Amino acid sequence: MAKPFHLMAKPTSFSCNIDCDYCFYLEKERQLPRAKNAKPSDAMSDEVLRAYIKNYINSQPTSQVEFAWQGGEPTLAGLGFFRKAVALQQRFANGKTIRNNLQTNGIVLNEEWCQFLKEHNFLVGLSVDGPEELHNAYRLTATGKPTFKKVMRAVELLKQYDVPFNTLTVINNINVKHPKAVYRFLKEIGSHYQQYIPVVESRALQGAESLNDLIASTHSAECLPFSVDANEFGDFMNSIFDEWVRNDVSEVFIQLFESTLAAWSGRQSSQCIFQKTCGDAMVIEQNGDIYSCDHYVYRDHKIGNILQGKLNKTHGSKQQNKFGNDKANISRTCQECSYLFACYGDCPKHRFLTDEKGVPHSILCAGYKKIFSHIDNHMKFMANELAQGRPASNVMSVANMV
Repeated sequence: MAKPFHLMAKPTSFSCNIDCDYCFYLEKERQLPRAKNAKPSDAMSDEVLRAYIKNYINSQPTSQVEFAWQGGEPTLAGLGFFRKAVALQQRFANGKTIRNNLQTNGIVLNEEWCQFLKEHNFLVGLSVDGPEELHNAYRLTATGKPTFKKVMRAVELLKQYDVPFNTLTVINNINVKHPKAVYRFLKEIGSHYQQYIPVVESRALQGAESLNDLIASTHSAECLPFSVDANEFGDFMNSIFDEWVRNDVSEVFIQLFESTLAAWSGRQSSQCIFQKTCGDAMVIEQNGDIYSCDHYVYRDHKIGNILQGKLNKTHGSKQQNKFGNDKANISRTCQECSYLFACYGDCPKHRFLTDEKGVPHSILCAGYKKIFSHIDNHMKFMANELAQGRPASNVMSVANMV
Protein backbone atom coordinates (compact mmCIF):
# COMPACT_ATOMS: atom_id res chain seq x y z
CA MET A 1 0.00 0.00 0.00
CA ALA A 2 1.25 3.47 -0.86
CA LYS A 3 2.47 5.61 2.01
CA PRO A 4 0.83 9.01 2.55
CA PHE A 5 3.02 12.08 2.23
CA HIS A 6 2.68 15.84 2.03
CA LEU A 7 3.57 18.06 -0.91
CA MET A 8 3.45 21.77 -0.12
CA ALA A 9 2.98 24.08 -3.09
CA LYS A 10 4.81 27.35 -3.74
CA PRO A 11 2.66 28.72 -6.59
CA THR A 12 4.59 32.01 -6.80
CA SER A 13 7.87 30.64 -5.43
CA PHE A 14 9.84 33.30 -3.54
CA SER A 15 7.79 36.28 -4.80
CA CYS A 16 6.35 38.31 -1.94
CA ASN A 17 4.76 41.70 -1.36
CA ILE A 18 6.71 42.33 1.84
CA ASP A 19 10.40 42.06 2.65
CA CYS A 20 10.95 40.38 6.03
CA ASP A 21 14.60 40.56 7.09
CA TYR A 22 14.52 37.01 8.42
CA CYS A 23 12.88 35.36 5.40
CA PHE A 24 15.06 32.46 4.23
CA TYR A 25 13.16 32.11 0.95
CA LEU A 26 13.75 35.50 -0.65
CA GLU A 27 17.33 34.57 -1.52
CA LYS A 28 16.04 31.76 -3.74
CA GLU A 29 15.57 34.32 -6.53
CA ARG A 30 19.19 33.79 -7.57
CA GLN A 31 18.96 30.03 -7.93
CA LEU A 32 15.42 29.02 -8.88
CA PRO A 33 14.62 28.93 -12.60
CA ARG A 34 11.59 30.69 -14.02
CA ALA A 35 9.84 30.30 -17.31
CA LYS A 36 11.14 32.52 -20.08
CA ASN A 37 9.73 36.07 -19.88
CA ALA A 38 7.92 35.26 -16.62
CA LYS A 39 7.08 38.14 -14.34
CA PRO A 40 8.02 37.85 -10.63
CA SER A 41 4.39 37.46 -9.60
CA ASP A 42 3.48 34.87 -12.25
CA ALA A 43 1.98 31.73 -10.80
CA MET A 44 2.26 28.09 -11.75
CA SER A 45 1.27 27.47 -15.33
CA ASP A 46 -2.02 25.73 -16.02
CA GLU A 47 -0.07 22.66 -17.12
CA VAL A 48 1.88 22.43 -13.86
CA LEU A 49 -1.16 23.19 -11.71
CA ARG A 50 -3.25 20.50 -13.39
CA ALA A 51 -0.48 17.91 -13.11
CA TYR A 52 0.12 18.77 -9.46
CA ILE A 53 -3.49 18.48 -8.41
CA LYS A 54 -4.29 15.33 -10.39
CA ASN A 55 -1.07 13.54 -9.45
CA TYR A 56 -1.18 14.53 -5.79
CA ILE A 57 -4.77 13.37 -5.29
CA ASN A 58 -4.14 10.08 -7.11
CA SER A 59 -0.97 9.40 -5.11
CA GLN A 60 -2.63 9.60 -1.70
CA PRO A 61 -3.98 6.35 -0.17
CA THR A 62 -6.13 8.34 2.28
CA SER A 63 -9.74 9.41 1.83
CA GLN A 64 -8.84 13.01 2.66
CA VAL A 65 -6.20 15.03 0.79
CA GLU A 66 -4.77 18.25 2.17
CA PHE A 67 -3.33 20.92 -0.08
CA ALA A 68 -1.03 23.52 1.46
CA TRP A 69 -0.33 26.75 -0.41
CA GLN A 70 2.64 28.81 0.76
CA GLY A 71 5.28 31.17 -0.54
CA GLY A 72 6.75 33.73 -0.76
CA GLU A 73 3.22 35.03 -0.75
CA PRO A 74 0.78 32.64 -2.47
CA THR A 75 -2.05 35.19 -2.82
CA LEU A 76 0.10 36.98 -5.42
CA ALA A 77 -0.99 34.18 -7.76
CA GLY A 78 -4.38 35.88 -7.79
CA LEU A 79 -7.87 34.75 -6.95
CA GLY A 80 -8.35 33.42 -10.48
CA PHE A 81 -5.51 30.96 -9.92
CA PHE A 82 -7.13 29.54 -6.80
CA ARG A 83 -10.51 29.32 -8.51
CA LYS A 84 -8.83 27.15 -11.16
CA ALA A 85 -7.16 25.09 -8.44
CA VAL A 86 -10.45 24.38 -6.66
CA ALA A 87 -12.16 23.50 -9.94
CA LEU A 88 -9.38 21.03 -10.74
CA GLN A 89 -9.58 19.54 -7.25
CA GLN A 90 -13.31 18.96 -7.72
CA ARG A 91 -12.67 17.44 -11.14
CA PHE A 92 -10.04 14.96 -9.93
CA ALA A 93 -11.29 14.30 -6.37
CA ASN A 94 -12.67 10.86 -7.28
CA GLY A 95 -14.72 10.70 -4.09
CA LYS A 96 -11.97 11.97 -1.80
CA THR A 97 -12.45 14.89 0.57
CA ILE A 98 -10.25 17.85 -0.33
CA ARG A 99 -8.94 20.36 2.22
CA ASN A 100 -7.00 23.53 1.52
CA ASN A 101 -4.65 25.45 3.79
CA LEU A 102 -3.39 28.89 2.78
CA GLN A 103 -0.43 30.46 4.59
CA THR A 104 -0.48 34.21 3.99
CA ASN A 105 0.69 37.54 5.34
CA GLY A 106 -2.88 38.78 4.81
CA ILE A 107 -1.90 41.95 2.95
CA VAL A 108 -4.10 41.44 -0.11
CA LEU A 109 -7.08 39.79 1.58
CA ASN A 110 -10.31 41.65 0.85
CA GLU A 111 -14.00 40.81 0.88
CA GLU A 112 -13.87 38.92 -2.43
CA TRP A 113 -10.97 36.81 -1.19
CA CYS A 114 -12.73 36.05 2.09
CA GLN A 115 -15.97 35.11 0.33
CA PHE A 116 -14.00 32.62 -1.75
CA LEU A 117 -12.10 31.22 1.24
CA LYS A 118 -15.31 30.72 3.18
CA GLU A 119 -17.17 29.17 0.26
CA HIS A 120 -14.44 26.58 -0.28
CA ASN A 121 -13.63 25.89 3.37
CA PHE A 122 -10.03 27.12 3.33
CA LEU A 123 -8.11 27.18 6.58
CA VAL A 124 -5.97 30.31 6.69
CA GLY A 125 -2.63 30.51 8.42
CA LEU A 126 -1.89 34.15 9.15
CA SER A 127 1.66 35.32 9.75
CA VAL A 128 1.76 37.75 12.66
CA ASP A 129 4.64 38.31 15.07
CA GLY A 130 2.78 39.91 17.95
CA PRO A 131 1.53 43.40 18.86
CA GLU A 132 2.19 46.30 16.50
CA GLU A 133 5.68 47.25 17.62
CA LEU A 134 6.91 43.65 17.68
CA HIS A 135 5.25 42.72 14.39
CA ASN A 136 6.63 45.74 12.57
CA ALA A 137 10.18 45.12 13.77
CA TYR A 138 10.85 42.84 10.79
CA ARG A 139 7.65 42.47 8.79
CA LEU A 140 7.94 45.51 6.54
CA THR A 141 7.26 46.27 2.90
CA ALA A 142 10.12 46.53 0.39
CA THR A 143 10.07 50.30 0.98
CA GLY A 144 10.27 49.88 4.75
CA LYS A 145 6.64 50.58 5.60
CA PRO A 146 4.92 48.74 8.47
CA THR A 147 2.37 46.04 7.72
CA PHE A 148 0.62 45.57 11.06
CA LYS A 149 -2.54 47.56 10.30
CA LYS A 150 -3.08 45.70 7.02
CA VAL A 151 -2.75 42.39 8.81
CA MET A 152 -5.28 43.47 11.42
CA ARG A 153 -7.65 44.44 8.61
CA ALA A 154 -7.26 40.88 7.32
CA VAL A 155 -8.09 39.52 10.78
CA GLU A 156 -11.31 41.52 10.89
CA LEU A 157 -12.33 40.35 7.43
CA LEU A 158 -11.63 36.72 8.26
CA LYS A 159 -13.81 37.05 11.35
CA GLN A 160 -16.52 38.88 9.42
CA TYR A 161 -16.75 36.07 6.87
CA ASP A 162 -16.27 33.35 9.47
CA VAL A 163 -13.12 32.02 7.81
CA PRO A 164 -11.18 29.83 10.26
CA PHE A 165 -7.63 30.97 10.83
CA ASN A 166 -4.63 30.16 12.95
CA THR A 167 -1.46 32.13 13.47
CA LEU A 168 2.18 31.54 12.66
CA THR A 169 4.59 33.62 14.74
CA VAL A 170 8.29 33.79 13.97
CA ILE A 171 10.26 34.08 17.20
CA ASN A 172 13.22 36.35 16.67
CA ASN A 173 15.72 38.27 18.77
CA ILE A 174 13.17 41.01 19.52
CA ASN A 175 9.77 39.46 20.28
CA VAL A 176 11.44 36.61 22.21
CA LYS A 177 11.78 39.05 25.11
CA HIS A 178 8.00 39.59 25.32
CA PRO A 179 6.34 36.15 25.55
CA LYS A 180 3.23 37.12 27.49
CA ALA A 181 2.59 40.18 25.36
CA VAL A 182 2.77 38.03 22.23
CA TYR A 183 0.60 35.24 23.63
CA ARG A 184 -2.07 37.51 25.06
CA PHE A 185 -2.22 39.53 21.86
CA LEU A 186 -2.75 36.43 19.74
CA LYS A 187 -5.57 35.36 22.04
CA GLU A 188 -7.11 38.82 21.81
CA ILE A 189 -7.32 38.69 18.02
CA GLY A 190 -9.01 35.30 18.21
CA SER A 191 -6.18 32.88 17.49
CA HIS A 192 -7.01 29.56 19.11
CA TYR A 193 -4.36 27.66 17.14
CA GLN A 194 -0.87 29.06 17.48
CA GLN A 195 2.41 28.05 15.90
CA TYR A 196 5.70 29.49 17.13
CA ILE A 197 8.68 29.12 14.81
CA PRO A 198 12.14 29.97 16.18
CA VAL A 199 14.28 31.60 13.51
CA VAL A 200 17.94 30.63 13.43
CA GLU A 201 19.92 31.32 10.28
CA SER A 202 23.64 30.73 9.99
CA ARG A 203 25.55 33.56 8.35
CA ALA A 204 27.42 30.98 6.31
CA LEU A 205 24.18 29.57 4.87
CA GLN A 206 23.39 32.79 3.03
CA GLY A 207 23.89 32.24 -0.65
CA ALA A 208 24.37 28.46 -0.39
CA GLU A 209 23.18 26.93 -3.64
CA SER A 210 24.16 23.31 -3.33
CA LEU A 211 24.45 20.49 -0.83
CA ASN A 212 28.23 20.91 -0.73
CA ASP A 213 27.81 24.56 0.22
CA LEU A 214 25.34 23.52 2.91
CA ILE A 215 27.59 20.86 4.38
CA ALA A 216 30.57 23.22 4.38
CA SER A 217 28.58 25.80 6.30
CA THR A 218 26.92 23.66 8.94
CA HIS A 219 29.92 23.88 11.24
CA SER A 220 29.42 27.64 11.57
CA ALA A 221 27.34 28.62 14.58
CA GLU A 222 27.58 32.31 13.75
CA CYS A 223 23.97 33.32 13.31
CA LEU A 224 22.46 36.38 11.70
CA PRO A 225 21.36 39.16 14.09
CA PHE A 226 17.63 38.39 13.91
CA SER A 227 18.19 34.79 15.06
CA VAL A 228 16.76 33.76 18.40
CA ASP A 229 19.01 32.63 21.25
CA ALA A 230 18.29 29.04 22.31
CA ASN A 231 17.96 29.78 26.02
CA GLU A 232 15.80 32.82 25.38
CA PHE A 233 13.54 30.72 23.15
CA GLY A 234 13.25 28.20 25.97
CA ASP A 235 12.31 30.94 28.43
CA PHE A 236 9.80 32.34 25.92
CA MET A 237 7.94 29.07 25.49
CA ASN A 238 8.08 28.29 29.22
CA SER A 239 6.51 31.63 30.06
CA ILE A 240 3.70 30.96 27.61
CA PHE A 241 3.30 27.42 28.91
CA ASP A 242 2.88 28.65 32.49
CA GLU A 243 -0.01 30.86 31.46
CA TRP A 244 -1.51 28.34 29.07
CA VAL A 245 -1.44 25.42 31.50
CA ARG A 246 -3.29 27.44 34.14
CA ASN A 247 -5.93 28.99 31.92
CA ASP A 248 -6.21 27.81 28.33
CA VAL A 249 -5.75 24.06 27.92
CA SER A 250 -8.32 22.77 25.39
CA GLU A 251 -9.20 26.37 24.50
CA VAL A 252 -5.94 27.43 22.89
CA PHE A 253 -3.91 24.88 20.94
CA ILE A 254 -0.18 25.51 20.64
CA GLN A 255 1.63 23.34 18.15
CA LEU A 256 4.74 22.77 20.27
CA PHE A 257 2.71 21.70 23.30
CA GLU A 258 0.48 19.47 21.19
CA SER A 259 3.60 17.80 19.79
CA THR A 260 5.16 17.28 23.18
CA LEU A 261 1.94 15.87 24.59
CA ALA A 262 1.92 13.34 21.77
CA ALA A 263 5.48 12.34 22.66
CA TRP A 264 4.69 12.02 26.37
CA SER A 265 1.67 9.90 25.39
CA GLY A 266 3.85 7.50 23.43
CA ARG A 267 2.76 8.74 20.01
CA GLN A 268 4.72 10.28 17.18
CA SER A 269 4.87 14.04 16.99
CA SER A 270 2.89 15.67 14.21
CA GLN A 271 5.90 17.94 13.56
CA CYS A 272 8.51 16.48 11.25
CA ILE A 273 11.30 18.27 13.17
CA PHE A 274 10.55 16.06 16.20
CA GLN A 275 10.23 12.77 14.34
CA LYS A 276 13.01 10.18 14.22
CA THR A 277 13.19 10.38 10.45
CA CYS A 278 11.67 12.75 7.93
CA GLY A 279 11.20 12.93 4.17
CA ASP A 280 7.39 12.84 4.03
CA ALA A 281 7.00 16.60 3.56
CA MET A 282 8.21 17.73 0.17
CA VAL A 283 7.73 20.98 -1.71
CA ILE A 284 6.75 21.75 -5.30
CA GLU A 285 8.04 24.94 -6.84
CA GLN A 286 6.33 27.26 -9.30
CA ASN A 287 7.83 25.49 -12.33
CA GLY A 288 6.91 22.00 -11.09
CA ASP A 289 10.30 21.09 -9.64
CA ILE A 290 10.06 18.99 -6.48
CA TYR A 291 12.52 19.27 -3.60
CA SER A 292 13.10 17.12 -0.53
CA CYS A 293 11.90 19.78 1.91
CA ASP A 294 10.86 23.41 2.09
CA HIS A 295 14.12 24.21 3.87
CA TYR A 296 16.27 22.25 1.43
CA VAL A 297 15.46 23.91 -1.87
CA TYR A 298 18.99 23.46 -3.17
CA ARG A 299 19.91 21.99 -6.52
CA ASP A 300 21.29 18.82 -4.91
CA HIS A 301 17.93 18.23 -3.24
CA LYS A 302 15.82 18.45 -6.36
CA ILE A 303 14.20 15.03 -6.66
CA GLY A 304 11.96 15.41 -9.69
CA ASN A 305 9.41 17.46 -11.57
CA ILE A 306 5.64 17.06 -11.49
CA LEU A 307 5.57 16.78 -15.29
CA GLN A 308 7.98 13.86 -15.25
CA GLY A 309 6.89 10.69 -13.50
CA LYS A 310 4.57 9.78 -10.66
CA LEU A 311 4.72 11.35 -7.22
CA ASN A 312 4.78 8.00 -5.44
CA LYS A 313 8.03 7.15 -7.20
CA THR A 314 9.48 10.57 -6.44
CA HIS A 315 8.58 10.26 -2.77
CA GLY A 316 9.86 6.69 -2.61
CA SER A 317 13.09 7.36 -4.47
CA LYS A 318 16.47 6.34 -3.03
CA GLN A 319 17.47 10.00 -2.83
CA GLN A 320 14.42 10.97 -0.80
CA ASN A 321 14.63 7.93 1.44
CA LYS A 322 18.25 8.76 2.19
CA PHE A 323 17.32 12.35 2.95
CA GLY A 324 14.67 11.21 5.42
CA ASN A 325 16.82 8.58 7.09
CA ASP A 326 19.81 10.89 7.45
CA LYS A 327 17.90 12.79 10.12
CA ALA A 328 18.45 9.82 12.44
CA ASN A 329 22.22 10.42 12.38
CA ILE A 330 22.33 12.26 15.67
CA SER A 331 25.11 13.35 17.98
CA ARG A 332 26.23 11.48 21.09
CA THR A 333 24.68 14.27 23.16
CA CYS A 334 21.32 13.48 21.59
CA GLN A 335 21.71 9.73 21.97
CA GLU A 336 22.31 10.11 25.71
CA CYS A 337 19.59 12.73 26.27
CA SER A 338 16.56 11.75 28.35
CA TYR A 339 14.35 13.79 26.00
CA LEU A 340 15.44 12.04 22.83
CA PHE A 341 11.91 10.62 22.46
CA ALA A 342 10.51 14.17 22.25
CA CYS A 343 13.06 15.77 19.95
CA TYR A 344 15.15 13.26 17.98
CA GLY A 345 17.83 15.86 17.39
CA ASP A 346 15.57 18.63 16.06
CA CYS A 347 15.51 19.58 12.39
CA PRO A 348 18.79 19.07 10.49
CA LYS A 349 18.56 22.67 9.28
CA HIS A 350 19.22 23.74 12.88
CA ARG A 351 22.29 21.55 13.35
CA PHE A 352 24.93 24.26 13.27
CA LEU A 353 26.90 22.87 16.22
CA THR A 354 28.97 19.69 16.34
CA ASP A 355 29.79 17.19 19.07
CA GLU A 356 33.27 15.91 19.90
CA LYS A 357 33.17 13.58 16.90
CA GLY A 358 32.10 16.28 14.48
CA VAL A 359 28.47 15.10 14.26
CA PRO A 360 26.09 18.03 13.64
CA HIS A 361 24.02 19.09 16.64
CA SER A 362 21.07 21.50 16.97
CA ILE A 363 21.86 25.03 18.01
CA LEU A 364 18.43 25.08 19.73
CA CYS A 365 19.26 22.08 21.94
CA ALA A 366 19.64 24.07 25.17
CA GLY A 367 16.31 25.75 24.57
CA TYR A 368 14.42 22.54 23.96
CA LYS A 369 15.97 20.89 27.01
CA LYS A 370 14.86 23.87 29.06
CA ILE A 371 11.32 23.53 27.71
CA PHE A 372 11.05 19.77 28.12
CA SER A 373 12.34 19.78 31.68
CA HIS A 374 10.02 22.64 32.62
CA ILE A 375 6.85 21.05 31.25
CA ASP A 376 7.69 17.44 32.12
CA ASN A 377 5.45 16.96 35.16
CA HIS A 378 2.43 18.62 33.61
CA MET A 379 2.89 16.65 30.39
CA LYS A 380 3.00 13.40 32.36
CA PHE A 381 -0.20 14.39 34.14
CA MET A 382 -2.01 15.25 30.90
CA ALA A 383 -0.81 12.09 29.19
CA ASN A 384 -2.14 10.02 32.08
CA GLU A 385 -5.48 11.82 32.03
CA LEU A 386 -5.88 11.11 28.34
CA ALA A 387 -4.91 7.47 28.86
CA GLN A 388 -7.65 7.19 31.47
CA GLY A 389 -10.22 8.72 29.16
CA ARG A 390 -10.29 12.03 30.97
CA PRO A 391 -9.69 15.50 29.48
CA ALA A 392 -6.20 16.96 29.45
CA SER A 393 -7.72 20.22 30.69
CA ASN A 394 -7.88 18.67 34.19
CA VAL A 395 -4.27 19.77 34.48
CA MET A 396 -5.41 23.35 35.03
CA SER A 397 -6.74 22.61 38.50
CA VAL A 398 -3.40 21.03 39.41
CA ALA A 399 -1.36 23.82 37.86
CA ASN A 400 -3.30 26.47 39.74
CA MET A 401 -2.50 24.80 43.05
CA VAL A 402 1.22 25.38 42.55
